[in-house]
Amino acid sequence: MVLTLIFVSCKDKQENCVPSTVVVEYPTDSVINALNWPKDLVVKGFSGPELTPSPACMAVAPSGEVFVGVDMMGSLGKEIGKGFIKRLVDCNHDGIMDSYTEFAQLDNPRGILPVGNQVFVLHTTFSEDTKKADNMDLVVFDDVDKDGVADGPAKVLIKNISNSKYLQDRGTDHATNGIQMGIDGWIYIAVGDFGFHNATAIDGTKLTQLGGGILRIRPDGTGMEVYTHGLRNIYDVAIDPFMNIFTRGNTNDGGGWNVRFIHQIQSAEYGYPVLFKHFTEETLPALIDVGGGSGTGALFMNDNRWPDKYNNVPMMADWGRNQLYIHRVTEDGPSFTQSEEQFIQLPQITDVDVDASGTMYLSAWDGAGYSGNPDKGYVVRVIPKGFMYEPFVDIEDASINELVDLLKAKNAKSRLSAQYELLQRSESGSAAKVLQLAQENGQPLEVRAAAIFTYSQIAGEAGIEDLVALTEDAAVQRFALRSLADTKAMAAKAPMEPFLTGLKSNAPEVQAAAIIGLGRLGNPSAAKELLQFEVPGSFVAPKINTEGPHATPNAAIILPHLAVKALVALNAVDDCIAALGTDQEAMALWAMRYIHSPKVVTALIDASNKSNDEVFKKKVINTMARIYHKEAPYDTSWWWSTRPDTHGPYYKTVEWEQSPVIRSFLVGEFKKMGRSDKQFFAELNSKYRLGIDAFGEVKVEKPKEDMPVVDFEKIKNKKGQIAEASIEDVMLALGKIKGDPSKGAELFNGQGCVACHSISKDQVMKGPFMGQIGSIMNREQIAESILKPNASISQGFSTVQISTKGGDNYVGFVTSESANDLTIRNIVGTATDLKKSDIAERKELETSMMPAGLANSLSYEEMASLVAFLAQQK
Repeated sequence: MVLTLIFVSCKDKQENCVPSTVVVEYPTDSVINALNWPKDLVVKGFSGPELTPSPACMAVAPSGEVFVGVDMMGSLGKEIGKGFIKRLVDCNHDGIMDSYTEFAQLDNPRGILPVGNQVFVLHTTFSEDTKKADNMDLVVFDDVDKDGVADGPAKVLIKNISNSKYLQDRGTDHATNGIQMGIDGWIYIAVGDFGFHNATAIDGTKLTQLGGGILRIRPDGTGMEVYTHGLRNIYDVAIDPFMNIFTRGNTNDGGGWNVRFIHQIQSAEYGYPVLFKHFTEETLPALIDVGGGSGTGALFMNDNRWPDKYNNVPMMADWGRNQLYIHRVTEDGPSFTQSEEQFIQLPQITDVDVDASGTMYLSAWDGAGYSGNPDKGYVVRVIPKGFMYEPFVDIEDASINELVDLLKAKNAKSRLSAQYELLQRSESGSAAKVLQLAQENGQPLEVRAAAIFTYSQIAGEAGIEDLVALTEDAAVQRFALRSLADTKAMAAKAPMEPFLTGLKSNAPEVQAAAIIGLGRLGNPSAAKELLQFEVPGSFVAPKINTEGPHATPNAAIILPHLAVKALVALNAVDDCIAALGTDQEAMALWAMRYIHSPKVVTALIDASNKSNDEVFKKKVINTMARIYHKEAPYDTSWWWSTRPDTHGPYYKTVEWEQSPVIRSFLVGEFKKMGRSDKQFFAELNSKYRLGIDAFGEVKVEKPKEDMPVVDFEKIKNKKGQIAEASIEDVMLALGKIKGDPSKGAELFNGQGCVACHSISKDQVMKGPFMGQIGSIMNREQIAESILKPNASISQGFSTVQISTKGGDNYVGFVTSESANDLTIRNIVGTATDLKKSDIAERKELETSMMPAGLANSLSYEEMASLVAFLAQQK
């Protein structure tokens, strides 16, 4: 496809527009006819794999330029020099791409954010010497001359924001991913559960994080901080005009873990992997567990040119389910409940974004595999029927008054663009004009919120008095409170009184903002007020060997949870101790679970010794057991794998200075209480993994093993229709033959599949878990995995080879793993438990342990039945 390049001046974007008439033929008519697209939308191909193969991420500038992150390494590839960002332009906005440029070359683009003359990119860095992955960086490119090519080398805002060892060993599948900017002016970063070690921002700030969550930073590289923690493998964030953030997890690797849709509240803990099952009361639960899948790109749609039913909703892409979903959220205290709906079907959708005109774009991986494919992947353009294009203003030429007016736009992209331009200028009078807009009661709430966040960034500390005044307006109180504590500089000078007033609000979202703000102000005198929150009846630990409700909305837990986080941030040791024996005791004990302080240990022992209340004494014992260990420092030399130990409350434990004191106290209480409380101490020992032999243990029950003996060579060598056909012929046959799932279940057992694969969570986890494979793969992908097992080895399904220091060798699937031990099962299902300290070498093999040809003896109908059975497993 030959396209005419477009050359534009900074002042007149349309002056040299040369429209193209070449219509992109992706997706093909056969794909379009098979997809379930809403009838009131117009979906057209915008670019095909000849320009944008393997699109891992995609973002759209307010003025309509589409930036596509091409990733020819995919999630598991490791070769340098296979990624770039393409900039696609539809200069006359007729839905046909007119020109393109290669904006920048970089590997593994995972997040793109174009705003103003800048493009922020999150990507993997490689060593030119070793040709291996170094780490991941957040960088920013300038394009001042607007020629569609980055002006020069990128400026690094955050260096080393992932795990270099596992980027090299495994790839980017659980690394750091999407980036979005909120109307509060922060860039929010979706961190996968590789976590990061010594991530270093341009201002010198360094952070280390074990596990996944959300990180944020200012666009100039300052203020880097953790926003939320305890997520598995999110790929992106959706941010609404009021700074509610939503995520959809990514779980494409078996093990029984499911996708969770979560409302992210600043400072909250969501528990993966060590708290969400057995310490659920300590976390904020997800809004729903939607089953298997692979969450990818996300967008909060806020654009009044779209039909109401598609507007003001989080839109979440799911690569595994080939769907863009809508989650309709309904206010529930300081959070939400939700209802999930299928919206736009697209094969292995990776991202979604919208420009300031309301034009939406979606990118599709479309079978590009786990290591990229030069012949797969495309971008489509989506608009509502009857849509009329509205040109976006030339931001750089706009006056201050025009930019302030643009903050009134009825779409989020225009408001954000206007804000960003205002912040780049230092013109006098802009702050006063924005403040006036923030004070206008008649403006829509999203406009006033945008104005408040813009004003706080322009005015800085000089705007504190005005923001305090805005906290007296109930409609915008939460935004003013958030702005007052949103940076360390502001929080250091903001008064505490507006936040204490906010605690007494009847609006739970205001209370939440006040609580979070008090934790950020750093004034310990706030602790007494925070302790006033009541611990709800739902704060109940799951019974031993049971899983708590980690995906059931629980509005009652949110405010006390946030208050505890604030207490810990304030290091409110003295106030928590003083609260023992009062009505605030429950909150104090909850907070003490996270404060490893000698003063806390001494106070709890004293309080227990002075009390005759057996219930209270057991609460103290429980709290002491909780702080017996600490989490070991994270250095990224290890990772907990796709199937981690979820026992909790820590993953890799270390003792601390007070551990011997706590142990002595616990043993003394055990002796005092006698046999009548033997079960209590056994459960305590097992739950917290104290390792106190005298207490005994409660064994964790494992599923009964039922391992059939299978002659794989005999099965492999059988001949039939499948053996005599090409894979293309098999796929054509599967398109015509539905198959009988019940017969497929018999074949699953008869062909030996059950020897390596579990279907139910009640069964032993052997090889790749098949209980949700239908949510992860479509029929063709399932069939390809059976016929060509080496073609696309799914994440978490890799064959592992282990050599021990004693000279033993094992090949199989790692089915469970903790900080110190792991279990590996071979192809016939035999399990071997190993100590990690005994392992000399461990590596993932590039070939599947499943032999090719296992289905050769089947007929077309039998193959279709087997695929039909597996496709039902969701």
